[in-house]
Amino acid sequence: MKVFLVELEPVETRYTAQWKKHLPTQMREAGLDVEIITGPEDAPQDTTPGAFLNFSGTNYWKSEQLKTISQMFADGKVQHGDYFLYTDAWNPTVLQLKYMAELLGVDIQIGGMWHAGSYDPADFLGRLIGDAKWVRLAEESMFETFDHNFFATDFHIDLFLDSFPDVDKDKIHRVGWPMEYMEDTLFDYNIPANKMPMVLFPHRVAPEKQVDIFKDLGKSIPEAQFVVAQETQLSKDEYHMLLSRSKIVFSANQQETLGISCYEGALVGAAPLVPDRLSYTEMYDSAFKYPSEWTEDWDSYLVHKDKLVEHIRTMLGDLNNSEKIVKQAETLKQDFFGGQALYEIIRGKQL
Repeated sequence: MKVFLVELEPVETRYTAQWKKHLPTQMREAGLDVEIITGPEDAPQDTTPGAFLNFSGTNYWKSEQLKTISQMFADGKVQHGDYFLYTDAWNPTVLQLKYMAELLGVDIQIGGMWHAGSYDPADFLGRLIGDAKWVRLAEESMFETFDHNFFATDFHIDLFLDSFPDVDKDKIHRVGWPMEYMEDTLFDYNIPANKMPMVLFPHRVAPEKQVDIFKDLGKSIPEAQFVVAQETQLSKDEYHMLLSRSKIVFSANQQETLGISCYEGALVGAAPLVPDRLSYTEMYDSAFKYPSEWTEDWDSYLVHKDKLVEHIRTMLGDLNNSEKIVKQAETLKQDFFGGQALYEIIRGKQL
């Protein structure tokens, strides 16, 4: 069985560049025969403001992938039993893939990894397009085309099912994301002596991330440095160095289906501080969560601001939380940031 890996376009400042580098290696180490289906090197990379990809560039990328897949079918390179893994399920080319496989009589399986969609009202698709009939039909059609629909968290599955309650739930698999490489990548940055009274905002600057709350907190806690990572124009190495010096990585997110940046923080000894909502509820110990209502929106934040300020000051002064952070990082690695469940399903040994 050949596994054709249909890549999500890599953006150097995001995990997608790391996936391009590490995911094929991880899959091969798991015993899978992987062939990569990539896009053009000249595809526009600069992300659309507030989003995690380029709205036009992503279609340029996917169109080249479709061209490659079509040529593979024309050349007879796709065989019975092969598997196509889309690392971003929101890819309409899966419909043309299914079209070719069905009409040419090639028995394949297809898996897709869901990151977001219009079904999430806080995601850019949800904000800009909402529940327009065309987008909901498109998402449901893509879901049905996949034999396996992969999600990283139970929260994300529930969010999807709120909009699509009648889909075949046997096609849904909660597997975490295949990010085994992260622990090794960040190992050298975990230097406890480097810690500073710094609180880091590691997220995209987008409305659903509520950066204004973070900046306002910084004004109320002048004894600590509050840094918005995306506003510093750092390389990935420089970002990881900044992360390693931070005592806290902070979230007030209104949208999150996994939360890679807070896991990165935990791996280098920074305490995650997250609201008790979204995917965070199932992922984090109570020691690292604050009540959701404290940052549900700006008005709610103003009501509860004093409690959050006090909580942050307490965490900044805590000199005995390193073991809790290590334990939290280990739990996240085991339950949400490993690829074994994904690889087993691709091999046909469903867990």
